[in-house]
Amino acid sequence: MSALTPAAAPLTEPLALTPAGFVNEFYPSFWWIPAGILAAALAIKLPSIIRLWTDPLLRAVGGLLLLALAVFVFVAPSTIAWVNRVTGVPNISGPWVYSLLTAFCGSCLLLIITWRNGLSDRSARTRSAMRWVLGTYAAVIAALWVLFALAEMPEERLRDLDTYYANTPYARELIVLYLLAHTAATLITNALIWNWVRADGLDSLLRWGLKFLGVGYAAQLLFDAAKLTAVGGRWAGRNLDWLSTAVAPPLACLSAVLIAVGFILPHAGQYLHDRWQVRFAVRELRPLYHLMKAGNGGGVPRVLRSTPELRLIRRETFIRDGLLSLARFVDEDLRGRSHDAALTLGFPADRAKALAAAVTVLDAADARSRGLERDTDADCDTTDLLRDIGAVSRALRRPDAVRAVRERADAMAQDPRATPEHDGAAPGS
Repeated sequence: MSALTPAAAPLTEPLALTPAGFVNEFYPSFWWIPAGILAAALAIKLPSIIRLWTDPLLRAVGGLLLLALAVFVFVAPSTIAWVNRVTGVPNISGPWVYSLLTAFCGSCLLLIITWRNGLSDRSARTRSAMRWVLGTYAAVIAALWVLFALAEMPEERLRDLDTYYANTPYARELIVLYLLAHTAATLITNALIWNWVRADGLDSLLRWGLKFLGVGYAAQLLFDAAKLTAVGGRWAGRNLDWLSTAVAPPLACLSAVLIAVGFILPHAGQYLHDRWQVRFAVRELRPLYHLMKAGNGGGVPRVLRSTPELRLIRRETFIRDGLLSLARFVDEDLRGRSHDAALTLGFPADRAKALAAAVTVLDAADARSRGLERDTDADCDTTDLLRDIGAVSRALRRPDAVRAVRERADAMAQDPRATPEHDGAAPGS
């Protein structure tokens, strides 16, 4: 019995899946992965599309994502079977999916032409190119349905329609037509994108978005190559169906993800960058805000669901109001000495100005707490303080530097001969 065990054991061990076997194993649900990603991309863009509905480029991107989503929904085997069953026509999902894919290709080409040339470009060349794309791909879609009506395709194929009917009259032309139309659109779009990437003066987010699009369309070219090779294999009497059923699907999924990222990145990236800048500005003002809050017995009341932009405006307003209330406690002589002191310590002019303002604000806050109001006849200019609150707040984050400037300024007050000569303008001048 024991002698049979080693020979029998391998029979019970599961066979390792090859890459093609893995795709075949999960093929029925494989297509829902890019469909989910495209649906998420569309959901991300939808608020901007609704809010800025008058922007034709945003509407076009939304329509393009919707078309791509429709392609992956209707190419899933379960959806193919459902469409065939509902219509009662075997394989009618074939020309339907091919039409969606052709419309997607034409829309991509139109969008790139419009995006590249700009909405204001109404030159004869641009109009001619757009008319050519619309006319050509509308004719291709019409031809797909005519060929399907002429073809004899009685046996339903959920996965291998392209290769199974590769030698069938009219079905052969139907399959080749959609693949060639897809390949032509992908080649032209890819060339336009990479030519655009090399242009000067592009925003970094736009350039990265175009690179994602370029790689995505390169993956589509590999998809077309796999499909055409499989079909050509059938013509040559060879079975290369695995290229169509196991290699092409992952390439289509990868392409969909990259194209979705490419179209979303310039818009979503700019939105996230703007939000980050606002939040950074709010945090940047925190030291000066807390200083003003301590002197005014409270800060800005919290508002539920307030946007970062509103928080920033309210914080800036509160700080400026607090600085205005400190105006009668500001020591202009101290500000001048502090500026000279900061320059003497080797700080750059802009940093010296901010440090001098920080020393002055801290001194004014201390003077107010002790009731030491300055001479009301003194010339106190708070314009720089109100304008440069970001720089002053950043300076307050470096208490060691502020302390060093204050100590040097006090030393200058005790010994006027220690005041340096410099060419820089004093703060407030």
